[in-house]
Amino acid sequence: MAVLAQLTDDVVVHTFEITPPQMTIGRNPNCDIQITESSVSATHAIITQMPNRHFPQFMETYLQDQDSTNGTFVNEQPVIGRQRLHNNDVIRFAWHRFKFFDNLEAELEKTTHILQD
Repeated sequence: MAVLAQLTDDVVVHTFEITPPQMTIGRNPNCDIQITESSVSATHAIITQMPNRHFPQFMETYLQDQDSTNGTFVNEQPVIGRQRLHNNDVIRFAWHRFKFFDNLEAELEKTTHILQD
């Protein structure tokens, strides 16, 4: 199961389970993960899940910025295009920090090496 945990001062204040095939993140009330703050765009980013090409029983999670005003960042690097998320990545939507947890990827990392595209 993949989870996006909202952080305040490095403390988890809320968690969102990532559900396939995709979820929207933004200020708009219709977004799956709503962040009601003016620095976040109406539809700020999209998270997509799809089966791993080599191990279809495992899901891969991708993040894509939707031309937001204040940007989307993974580990403080700007997201350009579609970016794969990995367990323990820190994501920032404008000034709001989240941490990505994927317990299945974490278990798989203990025993195998995942091939990167």
